[in-house]
Amino acid sequence: MLEIFVICLLFGCFSGVLAGLFGVGGGLVLVPFFVFLLDWQAVPSHWVMLVAVATSLATIVVTSIAASLAHMRLGSIIWPLVFKLSAGILFGVLVGSLVADSLLFENLRLIFALYMLSVAIQMAWPMLQPVQGKLLSGTRLKLSGAIIGFVSAILGIGGGTLTVPLLARHRVPMRNAVAVSSACGLPIAVVGTISYAVLGWHKTGLPTGCLGYIYLPAFAGIVISSMVSAPLGAQLANKLPAALLKRFFAILLILVALKLLWVWVY
Repeated sequence: MLEIFVICLLFGCFSGVLAGLFGVGGGLVLVPFFVFLLDWQAVPSHWVMLVAVATSLATIVVTSIAASLAHMRLGSIIWPLVFKLSAGILFGVLVGSLVADSLLFENLRLIFALYMLSVAIQMAWPMLQPVQGKLLSGTRLKLSGAIIGFVSAILGIGGGTLTVPLLARHRVPMRNAVAVSSACGLPIAVVGTISYAVLGWHKTGLPTGCLGYIYLPAFAGIVISSMVSAPLGAQLANKLPAALLKRFFAILLILVALKLLWVWVY
């Protein structure tokens, strides 16, 4: 377990810088990393994606708290939006966790790889934003939250790639949309972590050091180092050519997604 902790400690530095540099959620980078790490450890293939997704969500608990506190100090969080979205998120995460637990591991890997490709394409070649719509009603916010929670639980992400565009298209300023998304990442991560811990509690063949599906040595290593390195990424974002770097990062995501798809096909 010490070896895994050290490897994740080192990778956490990298993922933290990427998160601060590009504003991407941890799950986008961590899930494929955990997949490759668990494959290397010869963990039974039918547990690999679930452990990767669950452990990713566990790390997001810590990072979302830190991000939310920062946005609270800046006064950027619109709490009524958070509460209405979270009402749907709680339901969506519970259902999403149950669905993920019942999916064949090949299909779960395929879904995540396709998600990575879509995010990479949007990063490299951003599409024009549609005309801003009307403000979202309470009912639509709850329904949107349920969808965001469902998708996030299956993919092991904090939901930022879904929440921010939704709010930005409905006349929420980008600064506030990012803050609301950070706050909504907490219920996604907390409920998802608890769900996966319970769902994996009595499963056999999981790596040593698992709490349900959550791989604790990997969780600890990632959290410790990424919390330290994320501010460095944010500082670099103001000094480096962000647009060019995003395209290089998008290419990296595409290559990783293709690797996941290759394993799925063969």
